[in-house]
Amino acid sequence: LEEETKDLGAVIEYFEPPAVPGFGSSGGFALRLLDKTNSTDYHYFEKVNTDFMNALAKRKELTGLFTFYSANYPQYELKINNKIAMQKGVTIGKAMENLNILIGSTYEQGFIRFGRFFKVYTQAAPEYRRLPSDLEKLFVKNEHGEMVPYSAFMTVEKKLGPNEITRYNLFNSASIRGLQSKGFTSGDAINAIKEVAAKELPKGYDIAWEGLSFDEAKRGNESLYVFIVVLVFVYLVLAAQYESFLLPLAVILSLPVGVFGSFILLKTMGLANDVYAQIGVIMLVGLLGKNAVLIVEFAVQKQRQGATILEAAIEGSKARFRPILMTSFAFIAGLIPLVVASGAGAIGNRTIGGSSLGGMLIGTVFGVLVIPGLYFIFAKMAEGRSLIKDEANEPISEEMMRVSEGRNQTSANTENISKLKKMIKKLRKTKNDED
Repeated sequence: LEEETKDLGAVIEYFEPPAVPGFGSSGGFALRLLDKTNSTDYHYFEKVNTDFMNALAKRKELTGLFTFYSANYPQYELKINNKIAMQKGVTIGKAMENLNILIGSTYEQGFIRFGRFFKVYTQAAPEYRRLPSDLEKLFVKNEHGEMVPYSAFMTVEKKLGPNEITRYNLFNSASIRGLQSKGFTSGDAINAIKEVAAKELPKGYDIAWEGLSFDEAKRGNESLYVFIVVLVFVYLVLAAQYESFLLPLAVILSLPVGVFGSFILLKTMGLANDVYAQIGVIMLVGLLGKNAVLIVEFAVQKQRQGATILEAAIEGSKARFRPILMTSFAFIAGLIPLVVASGAGAIGNRTIGGSSLGGMLIGTVFGVLVIPGLYFIFAKMAEGRSLIKDEANEPISEEMMRVSEGRNQTSANTENISKLKKMIKKLRKTKNDED
């Protein structure tokens, strides 16, 4: 659409629908420029807003910027001379109420005629409210019942001002909308706006976020913490499985290669690192971790069977080479339709597909070479060490069970000896009685 309309001689902006239905009328970011000085100088506020918009336009992370605020709309200001109005016996409140009825209208009552309901409005005739100068030809009744022309105590002056005054959190505000540039995320756009606001806005002016941008700016980059929690959880599970704090590092340290490949393909395709890409990376951790676990688990079993660390690493890589390639490339082939998707929702499909495909491809190719080496390094470091200091080869739980069984056996033997002694004493006593 941009290519088709670029020669129309007009500025045309296109906006995608919001990522979450109900959060605004379009995608991108939304914010308000706030005037916290409690001033009514709307022309200066327009200057601040214009300077802020110009500063935002210089940032490469932002595009499609526009604002609804303008203080250059033609207006007419009614100036009342209170002193003259009092001399004429005119109450200002009554005069303004009467003017509102004459120019605007007011609903009086309704009646039913011919089976229909008719509403009655009071308003000046069209010929008395056609031009701004007609205001001075209108009359208002004073306290004495006399008709006084508005021109006797009111003048009309032409000026420029805002079309509407909007407030946000009780402050005068200007609404600003825009989009993140291609290759940048909404988080990059929000950070760029914060930097410009901190640098360019004068004292007493601030920004406030709206819609989905409000939640995004408030929550921050929570996906980073989710990614860290995922890694910690995987590490602890593997540490319990291998009974070592070092061997799981052979799995964990094989993941950055895949994550790097994910971002490389996204950059090549011109896609942003948005929430879709981050979901793909989190999924990638599980898939690449599974490949690493296959090699490390087989090598651990071989080492327990008596093989050396080097032999176990080589055997693990050989035995798991074909299964890893088969499952990985089958997964990559399944992602191709997402990478070349088109139509509605294509950006999200291409992003999650690209992040997963790039990470899986590079992570698999380098992983089958790197993981055996990582296992050899950390297995050498873990050699002769146990999960708990001074623990025997058998787990503590089994040793405690064996000691407990030994104590029970000793207690049973002692009880049997005591019974045997009692029987011997009883036999001796019986023999003495017979003698």
